[in-house]
Amino acid sequence: MGAAPNARLNELLDQVRAEFDNQTNRSGEYENQITAQMQEMEMIRQKLYTLEQQQVAIKNRYEEEVNRLRHELEIRSGPPGHMGGPPHNQPPHPQPPNIGSGQSGLFQNIISNPAGPGGPGLAPPPEQSQGPQQHSMPQSSGPQPPQQQFNYPPPPNGYGPGVPPQPASPGPGKRPPIRVPQPNTPQQNPQPAYPDTRGSPQIPRPTPPPQTSRAPDVGNQLADLNPDMMPPTQKREGEDWFAVFNPRVQRVLDVELVHNLQHESVVCCVRFSYDGKYVATGCNRAAQIYDVSTGRQITCLQDDSVEKDGDLYIRSVCFSPDGRYLATGAEDKLIRVWDIATKQIKNTFAGHDQDIYSLDFARNGRHIASGSGDRTVRVWDIEQGIEILTLSIEDGVTTVAMSPDGAYVAAGSLDKSVRVWDTRRGDLYERLDGPEGHKDSVYSVAFAPTGRELVSGSLDKTIKMWELADHRPLMGHSTRPGTCIRTFEGHKDFVLSVALTTDGKWVLSGSKDRGVQFWDPRTGDAQLMLQGHKNSVISVAPSPQGQLFATGSGDMRARIW
Repeated sequence: MGAAPNARLNELLDQVRAEFDNQTNRSGEYENQITAQMQEMEMIRQKLYTLEQQQVAIKNRYEEEVNRLRHELEIRSGPPGHMGGPPHNQPPHPQPPNIGSGQSGLFQNIISNPAGPGGPGLAPPPEQSQGPQQHSMPQSSGPQPPQQQFNYPPPPNGYGPGVPPQPASPGPGKRPPIRVPQPNTPQQNPQPAYPDTRGSPQIPRPTPPPQTSRAPDVGNQLADLNPDMMPPTQKREGEDWFAVFNPRVQRVLDVELVHNLQHESVVCCVRFSYDGKYVATGCNRAAQIYDVSTGRQITCLQDDSVEKDGDLYIRSVCFSPDGRYLATGAEDKLIRVWDIATKQIKNTFAGHDQDIYSLDFARNGRHIASGSGDRTVRVWDIEQGIEILTLSIEDGVTTVAMSPDGAYVAAGSLDKSVRVWDTRRGDLYERLDGPEGHKDSVYSVAFAPTGRELVSGSLDKTIKMWELADHRPLMGHSTRPGTCIRTFEGHKDFVLSVALTTDGKWVLSGSKDRGVQFWDPRTGDAQLMLQGHKNSVISVAPSPQGQLFATGSGDMRARIW
């Protein structure tokens, strides 16, 4: 009787044991399945990591290529734009702007693309700058115009007399130009890091092929040189600028950024004082003067009587030889001569019918030449406060320069010509055009220190050096082609500003291609090309004391180098 319950209990225990073993086996199968699935997921994960790393490598290569192409575009002239203007029948590049009867006519679309928020409609119609007419140039064999000497009183404010000034550069205008549709100049930004917090397998990036140290022969087209391909001896690089040196010629110059002068609008013009201690800039509604040694702004000259609505760009500035005065020319057709020490206006000259694009002080410190879209060059006497000479031509005047002795005034025009007049009699002394002349509007002129040579920069992308003959003034409507002794070719876009260094050894130029180039006037070879701005270089100016030069740009910066 007692054995039956025990047997039944043992049977139940066996059933439980069997069920437990069965469940244990099924659990093992599930674990095996889970393990297999986890292994499969790990394989998929590893493959994803591998694909991820490959994608990172492809992305980096793609962005490097995009930046390389952007970099090449910046060098070569920025994005292509369109300019409307007078019919010059120049198919190779956009036509220069028309000089119509408004304030916004002349220098439209010179700025390569918007400078950023707060700019003159993001980019006012720019201007060309002119370079100093007073740097020693190699002597030519031709006869020389008569020279005069002027003596100046002791400087009352610490500016000493110096070499002649560089012509002022016209700057932007009022309404936004029809320009490149992008909001900002392409920037070469650092590659973003691609996070991998899971420690995915690292795939080594392909090693780029070794770069040759031999630079290609591009002639004077230095913008075609890729700085990444250049050996260290043929380039200089800064945080946001670089320079390349012509591999075909011996390197004798160097360049370094000294000061970055940020502005709130496009910088239309830059000019040094004669003693080289100060640099003036012109932008929207105001002219600023900076201490060259420190980069500190020491004064801001603004006419508070002018209406506050709209833009009013200062397109040209120039110091008097004794440093007491700064003359400014603006869109409101007025020339203001400022007493720098008191920040008061000494003279206001009215007479031009359109915007004033260029000013230049004579070395006697008494006379100022001005050029305007109204097709006239005028000379003013600041002591008497009157206009003493009016010279009319057939098209808008974009640039003026006084000769070192003050006896001549040169002007560039939309009609592709450079004219030189005798300031004492108002006679036309020379007309520089013809077969050897420019093929498009002339935007900048500058005399050599000898007064016997002249350089001009044009929308035809070239710079020309002219030899002035010693002859009697032209009479009637006759023209004389002048003598072009050298043509400098290498810029990729409009040449907006030209100048000569004080010693006359170098011609420098600024362009819509955003580059500044230094040229040897004896050989015509480019020594270097500097890319230091993100928009058109509207104005270049060497210091009369040597060593330094300044640039003004549509990127709202002036820089001292």
